[in-house]
Amino acid sequence: MKPTADATGQATTLDKRVASLDGAIQAMAETPDFGKHAKLRRVLESLRRVLLQPGGAAAVQVRAQALEEAGLFLGTDWASPEILIPSLVGPGLRSRDVDTVVMEAVSELRMLAVSRGEFAHPTISAEDAGQFLSQVMAMNLELLFTAPSEAERIKQGRIAHLIRDLFRHLAEVVGYETVLDKLVDEIWRILRQRPIQVDQVQALITRIAVYRGDPEIDLGASSGQGIDRLISSLFGTTEVCRDDPGVEVFRSRLEAMDTGGLQYEASGFARAMHDTGLVSPYHAELLRFVLNESDYLVGEALGLSDTGRNCLLRFSHLVHELIETAVHPQTAQCVYGLALLLDRGILYEPPVVPALWRQLALELSPAARERLTLAFGEQPSAEARLTAGVLSMLGQPLGVGQGDNPTCQSARALSMWAYNDPDYLLQMVVWAARDDEVIMHFEGQPISSKELAAGVATAMPVDLDPVSLLVVPHLDRIYAEMGRRCADRPGDPHRWVNPEFHGWWASRGFRINVDVATGNLIDLDEFLREFHASYHPSYNGGRPLIHPQPAGVAVTDSAARYIGWHAITILRVAADPQEVTRVYFFNPNNDSGQDWGDGVVVSTAGNGERFGEASLPFDQFASRLYIFHLDPLERMEPESVPAEDVERIMGFIERSWGAERLPAGSLQASKDPKS
Repeated sequence: MKPTADATGQATTLDKRVASLDGAIQAMAETPDFGKHAKLRRVLESLRRVLLQPGGAAAVQVRAQALEEAGLFLGTDWASPEILIPSLVGPGLRSRDVDTVVMEAVSELRMLAVSRGEFAHPTISAEDAGQFLSQVMAMNLELLFTAPSEAERIKQGRIAHLIRDLFRHLAEVVGYETVLDKLVDEIWRILRQRPIQVDQVQALITRIAVYRGDPEIDLGASSGQGIDRLISSLFGTTEVCRDDPGVEVFRSRLEAMDTGGLQYEASGFARAMHDTGLVSPYHAELLRFVLNESDYLVGEALGLSDTGRNCLLRFSHLVHELIETAVHPQTAQCVYGLALLLDRGILYEPPVVPALWRQLALELSPAARERLTLAFGEQPSAEARLTAGVLSMLGQPLGVGQGDNPTCQSARALSMWAYNDPDYLLQMVVWAARDDEVIMHFEGQPISSKELAAGVATAMPVDLDPVSLLVVPHLDRIYAEMGRRCADRPGDPHRWVNPEFHGWWASRGFRINVDVATGNLIDLDEFLREFHASYHPSYNGGRPLIHPQPAGVAVTDSAARYIGWHAITILRVAADPQEVTRVYFFNPNNDSGQDWGDGVVVSTAGNGERFGEASLPFDQFASRLYIFHLDPLERMEPESVPAEDVERIMGFIERSWGAERLPAGSLQASKDPKS
């Protein structure tokens, strides 16, 4: 068949631009490494011109290996595809910088070529490349199914269409079903960690539901395994709201139901909530409705254990007031927090009930009310939002996240208090929300957040839950001030700051394996032996950890390269179902499942983790640990730890963040029994 004039014209234009690209690639390939940057502009411009043409993405895919071998990615993170992070692709493609967009696009087409077996890459397998692409597309569904917005067209011009063409090509080759399957897996992975903030997950589920309902969008035959459970958990949990009728219609249907029907509805919502960790707005409306029916139905709607039901019956008046104030369709997620709060039994702690009554009567400062309103809107009230946030944090102390802020210390403190000292957390909320000031003491001296300059965070955090939104700015400033007061002391300031900042249960003994002045590793053998003797049940007399303990880890990327220091909480050390001793810990960084390189992959489910916990085998965790606390008065026997265990951990350290921190010969010296 003879092509049309238009098709011939397009083919001719594409052929010409591809020929120009081939010349640019060859010129770069023939240039020594030190001169390749001089050829980069021509290659990038040629790539942009090709990608703007119909069929351009396929043409670049064919040349992916040639582009890599010519040195296009030399000196950039793209040179190591095995360490690239899917969540960072979207921001790169939305960049105002055209070169960044082009490089990102070529990187995805290289991944596609590798996944199809067209290019045997030395550092990433076809399977891993395909998985990466599926995650990228799953996280950027709007680039598959929607046209560029006006803002995108203004910001990126024709490049916005280039990105859509790229994603269309990727999806056609990979398959829409694969994309959705990967997206659903990712959503379930996040939900298994039971975060307090689920706005992004809910937004993803909503978008999937919209796309599935659009007859012009073909999502493929499978449409993602488990996707129906996610959509129904928000929009059609039970038969009465299966058609997503809206809250008003749903309430009218409830009014026409008998007790048996209400019980069926209540138990259906509870099952879905505890299954997914998500709460439907219809669930909140049901809970408000059954308040006037019976506490039995309230317990059914919350899916309570025996402990939770006893708390509900004993403190019925308080629970009713909490629901009346905090539970609304807009704050439905706090229903899960309330259920877990009751199941924890913390209402039996004498200070907690009066503290919650105080919370219900709390008058917010103008500044606190303004912050909550700006972040969450005017409906329901700021007081309702804050109380809802309190319920979520007390019910899900391991669901606290730091957002996109360098405030892991403050997030860890809130989690620790909610987990271990709930009435102190409630006091903190009162100080921050009512007084717009928090006063803590450091070695007997008061520190007022009102009198302090900015802390670790340079800007006011906004992407946080209601409690964190108000309290973290105060804690951040106080934490920084405590550090300043230790600035002239030798060693790491966390030795003194952690017990004062977090609470008396943070053990006063302190160990660090990094010399603060030089950054080099020190006393590594002793550090690892004492960690075993303090925390490992085989070497500490089988003593379980009583209170959560603050600790610091050296976070590494998937290539085991050092990224930075990070605050975590050691929760417990125990054998997993496979009888492997693991450290279970809280990580405030919003997503604990991370690949830290060299086979150290943090687990969040399937290895005995409780909701919100992360875990690693003991030796792998120890290999990333640089600070821990211990009780100096406990009798320990660090010398009983086998040398081979210590050597194995040292190997992990030497191959990762310690590579540049070990003085020459120090590792071998530490293995020599004569040293």
